[in-house]
Amino acid sequence: MNIWLWILCGVLLAVIAGLSVKIYLLRKSAREIREAFAARLTADTNRTIDISSRDRRLRELADDLNTQLRLLREQRRRYVQGDREIRQAVTNLSHDLRTPLTAISGYLDLLGREEKSPAAERYLDVIDERTRTMKKLTEELFQYSVILSAEGERYTRRVPVDLASALEESLAAFYGILTEKGIRPQVDLPGVPVVRQLNRDALTRVFSNILSNAAKYSGGDLAVTLTTAGEISFANSAPSLDAVQAGRLFERFYTVESGQGSTGLGLSIARTLVQQMGGSISADYRDGWLTIRLNFPVDHTGQDGIISNI
Repeated sequence: MNIWLWILCGVLLAVIAGLSVKIYLLRKSAREIREAFAARLTADTNRTIDISSRDRRLRELADDLNTQLRLLREQRRRYVQGDREIRQAVTNLSHDLRTPLTAISGYLDLLGREEKSPAAERYLDVIDERTRTMKKLTEELFQYSVILSAEGERYTRRVPVDLASALEESLAAFYGILTEKGIRPQVDLPGVPVVRQLNRDALTRVFSNILSNAAKYSGGDLAVTLTTAGEISFANSAPSLDAVQAGRLFERFYTVESGQGSTGLGLSIARTLVQQMGGSISADYRDGWLTIRLNFPVDHTGQDGIISNI
């Protein structure tokens, strides 16, 4: 009797050991599938998921995932190719529009020196204004295509930039435009430099687009604030906007009814550049006030962003 009991215990132990090994191998294969799947999703590679297990169902699962990954890879390739072709088409179109617009502007300047009737003078003023608007829109469209293309690599080079200094320069450049609109900016800057590793050209473009937006939609005021934490806010009353419109300001080609002569690309370009520099940008609309916030956090090196001199 004791012999059969020992035999039974031995069989049970062998079964338990076999099941333990099986569970270990299943867990190992599941981990291999999970890690390989995550790696294939983030990497542009033709490698497939391969597992060490010989379990038929797990290998079928790996094969099914490989099939879906191939389909996803093909869809991604088509998307990237289509996006590249669209950007190239936009760039070419912008180039093609520049030449005739420049010629039109030249002939308008020549016509402006000729004697004209009051009616002809009025018509030429309208044509000149529309031509200037077209040139501006074409240039903005071209710049957007450049930012998203390989040519936009000049916007990725970073150097230490004092946010306060860059902000002051942009406000000074826009002071004339703002005052023409009756806007007197209220500026609040910290008493110490706030430095981040950024691309100065890109940052200047971001500030320019935001200030241009403020000049279009502000009700006559603008408050600009910079904190030592690297947060910048542009707040102005915007009676022509509502919460829904404010939430769409960063969408490509979106314009509000009062935004005549706008491509709807200014804030979209700003968002792209801010994200490329590792920052964030958002818009908030409350009680008739629009606030656009930029945040450039401390970089991964641990630099606190505040230094005694530049």
